[in-house]
Amino acid sequence: MLLQLFGMGPLIAYTAFGRQLQVFPVNLVVGLMLLTFVLAELLPRLREVSFGQKFLPLGGALSGFFGGLSGMQGALRSAFLVKAGLSKEAFVATGVVIACLIDISRLGVYAKLVIADSSRLDYLLLSAAVLSAFAGAFLGNRYLNKLTMHGIQTVVAIMLSLVAVGLIVGLL
Repeated sequence: MLLQLFGMGPLIAYTAFGRQLQVFPVNLVVGLMLLTFVLAELLPRLREVSFGQKFLPLGGALSGFFGGLSGMQGALRSAFLVKAGLSKEAFVATGVVIACLIDISRLGVYAKLVIADSSRLDYLLLSAAVLSAFAGAFLGNRYLNKLTMHGIQTVVAIMLSLVAVGLIVGLL
């Protein structure tokens, strides 16, 4: 059933902010799933719930599968890892290592395409993305010791909410 959602056309199309926006079924499902994770962070009864180590492979498989369908791997991975009972350092380190492994595998896949189309690359945009990544790593490293795990969970919940709303309304 889920794979059928992936192949379906948009549920709704509309114009907003001077752009044509479309809401696809798979993005709607992933957005609602992200909002469920956010509610689990915001509701006091569910805030203390965590997944044990035996659920890590299942969480990885589900976040990878849904992330692959929607392009929101990082958001889904964070939603799961924030409930995995990790320390803030382990949460950040795990996310970084997984992201690096995924990006290294992507580089192998996309390298030929990038080399073949190098004349059409937007080097200014690429430079801004690389500098932003390094700035984020620098700032994260500098301020991680000042944050609590609850603070990180709150930031993750806010960011997941923004991504979820973006998916649900067709911005992402």
